[in-house]
Amino acid sequence: MKRLLISAQAALLAATLTAPLYSFADDNPIRGNIRVVIGSKSTGGDTYQASSIITQALAKKLDTNIKVDAVGFSAAYKALKRVPNGSTIMIFHDQAYLGELYGKKGYENPFDNFIVGQTFATNPGNGYLVPKSSPYKNMAEVLEAAGNGKEVRVAIQPGGVSEIGFTAMKNAVRLAHPGQEDNVVALNTGSQSDKNQALFDGLADVINGSVQANEQYTRLPADDQKAMSFLWLTAKGSTLEQAHEEGLGETSREQLLSFANPAVEVPMSADQNFTFDKEFFFIYNKKTDPKVIAFIDKALTEVFADGEVQEELKKSFFIPNFRTAADSQAYLKGKRDQYSSIIKALQK
Repeated sequence: MKRLLISAQAALLAATLTAPLYSFADDNPIRGNIRVVIGSKSTGGDTYQASSIITQALAKKLDTNIKVDAVGFSAAYKALKRVPNGSTIMIFHDQAYLGELYGKKGYENPFDNFIVGQTFATNPGNGYLVPKSSPYKNMAEVLEAAGNGKEVRVAIQPGGVSEIGFTAMKNAVRLAHPGQEDNVVALNTGSQSDKNQALFDGLADVINGSVQANEQYTRLPADDQKAMSFLWLTAKGSTLEQAHEEGLGETSREQLLSFANPAVEVPMSADQNFTFDKEFFFIYNKKTDPKVIAFIDKALTEVFADGEVQEELKKSFFIPNFRTAADSQAYLKGKRDQYSSIIKALQK
């Protein structure tokens, strides 16, 4: 009897060792590899960088291959519309809805035409810079100059996060000096290198840039043609405070906080300053099965619970910012409505 019991236990142990282990991927409703198209054509920008970090973590969790394709927003929307089964997903940031609010060609309302999904990261580095030789040493001087009739040329990429800060500048001048807001003039360019060149050539007084792309230029001596200084970072101070203390490059978190609200005030209304956190999120085909989105919710929840992706994001100066699809939709719709009111006020 004892010999039979031992044999039975041995058989059970052998069966346990040889049985396939359960994998998270077993419940995956998406069959095959996943393609992630992003709203940028650059493989050197923050959209590609943030997308790569989150998709690597997600691919590991799902035990599948995920490829990031930098195709640009127009091609990304087209690709997304063709594939409703979840095997093609899009990642973009606030420009997805800002482009439509600004009426830019090719942009659609993502809340109507697609399913807005999970947020996962914030880039707190969006900002505005001037040459180190500029007469403007802070944002207050820029706004006051425009209010007193001085034309201030701002290099931006129209239709998105770049333009919303420009809009905030015009709005701040309008509040303090009604009728003078048109002295803040847009110099429409393309990539970050184009904006930088406009500053080097003296065509722009202020440019939109980022901590990641422009911090290196702020280290140059003042007599260097390419030397820049930060004036303003649009992120909330509370967002920047979550970054590593060392900041980025040779600029510490404490120094970066000196360029953000509340240290720098750009009024949005009589009692509120303008801030803008540039946030990245997933977008799905309108006909995507809710089971797919629920599954990605669960997978990303576990990815963030593991804790590793947060550190990877922070190493690249991103702030971890996970919301499930439902929470993200409600939050981003509210954010869209808030900034829509500023844009509309200046379009009257």
